[in-house]
Amino acid sequence: METYGIEKLGIIGPKAVYRNMSPAKLTEAALRRGEGKLSETGALVVYTGKYTGRSPDDKFIVDTPTIHDEIAWGKVNRPISRERFDSIKSKICAYLQGREVFIFDGYAGADTKYRQKFRIINELASQNLFIHQLLIRPTDEELAQYGDPDYTLICAPGFKCDPEIDGVHSEAAILIDYEAHTIVICGSQYAGEIKKSVFSTMNYVMTKMDVLPMHCSANMDPQTHETAIFFGLSGTGKTTLSADPARKLIGDDEHGWSPDGVFNFEGGCYAKCINLSEENEPDIYHAIRFGSLVENVIMDEETRTFDFADGSLTENTRVGYPVDYIANSQIPGVGGIPKVVIFLTADAFGVLPPISRLSKNAAMYHFVTGFTSKLAGTERGITEPVPTFSTLFGEPFMPMSPSVYAKMLGDKLDKYGTKVYLVNTGWAGGSAAAGAKRMKLSYTRAMVSAALNGDFDQIEFKHHDIFNVDYPVSCPGVPDEKLDARGMWADKDEYDKQANKLAAMFKKNFADKYPFMDKDIVEAGPQPK
Repeated sequence: METYGIEKLGIIGPKAVYRNMSPAKLTEAALRRGEGKLSETGALVVYTGKYTGRSPDDKFIVDTPTIHDEIAWGKVNRPISRERFDSIKSKICAYLQGREVFIFDGYAGADTKYRQKFRIINELASQNLFIHQLLIRPTDEELAQYGDPDYTLICAPGFKCDPEIDGVHSEAAILIDYEAHTIVICGSQYAGEIKKSVFSTMNYVMTKMDVLPMHCSANMDPQTHETAIFFGLSGTGKTTLSADPARKLIGDDEHGWSPDGVFNFEGGCYAKCINLSEENEPDIYHAIRFGSLVENVIMDEETRTFDFADGSLTENTRVGYPVDYIANSQIPGVGGIPKVVIFLTADAFGVLPPISRLSKNAAMYHFVTGFTSKLAGTERGITEPVPTFSTLFGEPFMPMSPSVYAKMLGDKLDKYGTKVYLVNTGWAGGSAAAGAKRMKLSYTRAMVSAALNGDFDQIEFKHHDIFNVDYPVSCPGVPDEKLDARGMWADKDEYDKQANKLAAMFKKNFADKYPFMDKDIVEAGPQPK
């Protein structure tokens, strides 16, 4: 029995080892093992049990002298000793003895100059199907010459930690050893832990190669190859706005910006399914077919059809599929130097301009800040918008200091003259709490198109004193009055009050989280009066 080097890790005596099986064979294996069921469209449907999303409190980084000074230790990046890591890894390897083991040897990074080889070792066939579709799949020739991986990830959801003995927080653990190039995941069947562990690894190693790792989507003009990237937290419209029928989708989530251009880290997509409809998101809807893995979507047992509106298990229902299931995808996922960077926010305060242009320092400020907001209507007594600040628009996955990534962005903006815009896809003319409506999607699309097409180069801009940004006085396809955030409010004094309130939140968050950031960047942020 070929073991593909897993005995070096301590996995000795497995029942069987399957390497780079086809999606059909992995689906068949998952069904044979009782891991899931087929939907009407042929997708494999699984339920992930207790863990229906990432478990950030259970993620640790092995603290060694080599990497200690590079990691931004704290609530996001928690240390664990090498001894604890090795102990848990040994127990997982022993657990896998006598069991079927599924291996996927693939790549992260569509640009062959920067790509990394990842060996993913799974207890579950369904999870191996997921990562087979999410990473970049080698050709037969590449697989024959694959050799040893750059990084190895072992995932065994059936192994449960003992927190008291193992020195972790629960039965689940997500442990990354950057020095040993090894990752272990146990206790959780949520497939997103695998994807995000690969991303967290790329976010460390890419900085050594002059590549800025980014939690963003990217697309490009099929004729000119001009590329744009979109940053945004959940609910800001990142997937919707980057899925432009007039442009090719490079990728929807994880990318690198190298001296040569932008490239997708992945070969697939991991899309949310809650309230999914063919009308609103046809690409994702039609990607749920044979070869896809669907997590925690309620399916009728008899008809095998989905109820996408049912969030009884979780609102975080998901589907994983290869990017070429999207008709307008760019294969391979490589584009040019970004001409435009879009930061998306959904401001429930209703005070940020619908679109504004950012200076280099302001771009670095908003990149580090990663702002959006929402109305916490599910909590009694909360009637005001709640701000969310996620460093670099992906705080849980960034192991190094924010200043490292911010400087890389600033250097690239300087070098390439890339333009940066902040787009508010949220509320206008009042706050969400006061019953205002969100900016019409057609207007937001028109603003984004104007930014991508260079239409704003010939248009006058005004300065917003509180938010310290410049906003255009006109835009093709958008009424002029819809560009003036303050002008849309009937009560101008109330606007000023809410704008200053939000600006003060920005300022406090920045002071608390980034006290050592350069003065020029600090001063480029909002300035409450």
